[in-house]
Amino acid sequence: MSNRPIRIGIGGPVGAGKTSLIERLLPLMAADDLRVVVITNDLVTKEDAARLRDSGLIDPDRVVGVETGACPHTAIREDPSANLGAVERLSRLYDPDVVFVESGGDNLAATFSPDLVDYWIFLIDCAAGHDIPRKRGLGVLKADLVLVNKVDLAPFVSASIEVITQGMEEIRPNKAWLLSSLLDKEDVQEIYDQLRQQLPF
Repeated sequence: MSNRPIRIGIGGPVGAGKTSLIERLLPLMAADDLRVVVITNDLVTKEDAARLRDSGLIDPDRVVGVETGACPHTAIREDPSANLGAVERLSRLYDPDVVFVESGGDNLAATFSPDLVDYWIFLIDCAAGHDIPRKRGLGVLKADLVLVNKVDLAPFVSASIEVITQGMEEIRPNKAWLLSSLLDKEDVQEIYDQLRQQLPF
């Protein structure tokens, strides 16, 4: 392997959009000739890995699923050995520029070990409630980038983008965060531009 790849963690609750984010970023990275591998975490299945393998967006051999058991945050924080092993194997085989490590769906307290990732993104679903920022979960507080995702759904679930924005500005005054809909190409491009600004691809 020529250089150590950049390891990007993708965390957040179930259904926040973690796998969808990777699916949206893969074409943009391919356009920049970046070599990417993906590690997904699920409790007792490898559903997210299968979804990415079947997507046609990446060579299926470059995707590995890790079954984490009953405690998804353990595998990305307290004992990331299974994920580190997967990183090492894929890095040895494919010499990637970027390794995505997608957490299993977890709660707002999930964080990544610095031994596992260099940078991590935490997604929350605004449709789950506009009070999420005020709950001050560790993921929202400590992530390098927070995405308040599914803003397109806010009008349908009585979620106030204004309240969410106020909460995010209060708890992350000097840290990066974005409102996003992964169905919007401009939002996805903004996320990718943010990564390009903060990471040495």
